[in-house]
Amino acid sequence: MKATMSAQMGQQLHLTPQLLQSIRLLQLDGMQLELEIRRALETNPLLEIEEAPEPDAAATSEATTTQDVAAFDELPESSLWDVAGAGWNDGDDDRMQRVAAGESSDPQLRALQRLALELDPRELAVASFWLEHCDDAGYLDAPLAQLSLLASARCDVDANGVEAVRQKILHGDPTGLAAQDLHECLVVQLGALPGRVPARHLAQRVLDHGLAALAAHDYPALTQQLDAEIADIHEAVRLILSLQPRPGESLLPDSTGTVIPDVVAWHADGQWRVALNPATSRRLSINTQYEEALGDAGESAQPLRDMLQEARWLTRGLSMRYDTLLRTAKVIIERQSGFLTRGEEAMAPLTLKEVADAIGMHESTVSRITTGKYLQTPRGTLELKHFFAVRLEGATVSGQAVKAMVRRLIESEPAGRPLADEAIAGLLARQGVNIARRTVAKYREQLDIAPARERRRNNASTPQLARVG
Repeated sequence: MKATMSAQMGQQLHLTPQLLQSIRLLQLDGMQLELEIRRALETNPLLEIEEAPEPDAAATSEATTTQDVAAFDELPESSLWDVAGAGWNDGDDDRMQRVAAGESSDPQLRALQRLALELDPRELAVASFWLEHCDDAGYLDAPLAQLSLLASARCDVDANGVEAVRQKILHGDPTGLAAQDLHECLVVQLGALPGRVPARHLAQRVLDHGLAALAAHDYPALTQQLDAEIADIHEAVRLILSLQPRPGESLLPDSTGTVIPDVVAWHADGQWRVALNPATSRRLSINTQYEEALGDAGESAQPLRDMLQEARWLTRGLSMRYDTLLRTAKVIIERQSGFLTRGEEAMAPLTLKEVADAIGMHESTVSRITTGKYLQTPRGTLELKHFFAVRLEGATVSGQAVKAMVRRLIESEPAGRPLADEAIAGLLARQGVNIARRTVAKYREQLDIAPARERRRNNASTPQLARVG
């Protein structure tokens, strides 16, 4: 083989430390960003928290002349920021005196603090027994029958009462605590998921009949065993993997599932407004006195000059993050205003590329800034990713909108004559939405709605249950 030389031209992107810093800040979620800011303040003496400007100053500052940022006093009422279970005055102080006060690091005590408001003293003693016999993962450390007899004798409560308290713990917070085994733990958590949950029915079947195959990651076997498509099996498995197999760990200090919005949107004066949440958009500035002093310092001040450079990169990176987040949220709100006013059936098709083109940035930037960031709206706090909807092939509506149509048709169906998937497809076709029966079945499963045959059976049994009660 003869060796040859050739010249080739090409483009290559060199990522500077400043650009890498900006990219990393874009993809951090709110909690990660707060930790990053705290770390920077602790390690870099040149940085300080930038105080929020007065409303008049904010109106004339450079940032607000180029961006639609609401002044702090323009934000909606504080109730909009309230998160369920996070109120300062929640609970009954008198009844809480039955349990030691304060945020204890003892997981059992933390669980008892949550139960103290709904159990009487005898039930609380039973609850304490169950928690004492939970291992670190949150499972019972002995057979259920054996523990039930022991709890009944120790607390002078019959077997039914003992089990009733365990069920309260099992279905409480965290869900799955005091379960007999992994199957019971995950089944309870699956049933407790709020609202309509995609693939819940199939996930239940996987837990009931395919737990061994799931543990072996044998998805083809699950597909054959449950007579389901491989894509649906993967979706059900993802749902199962999102559950907490060790509920006891969630009782450890500082474990919380509270979502704090990064951006808030509200309707006022006939238009939608968007603003950053001040609680998750803290800005840093460089101490001007230190910065000026470094200008006259000698070679010995080089370490501080390096810190100054890092501080500049960080403050600029934070500004880029907040600017990009606000601009992205503004475009999303403009495109999805129909969803905010009319609901899921008005969810418009929207892609990362469309938002990227609107704000003049790359798709990867939009992907980073919308991952793990939450928007507070009158319809709830939603991840920014939620507002992206795929256009249904051959139609002008999104798949999410059609899914909402399927839900509405099922919810309004006659009680004694549930609509089959084929009938739903026919009704949608009359509205100009042509989808296959299998697509209807897929959406129905994602909506956590049983097939027509099962719905008919459930409807038929309801009157009998009412008579028995």
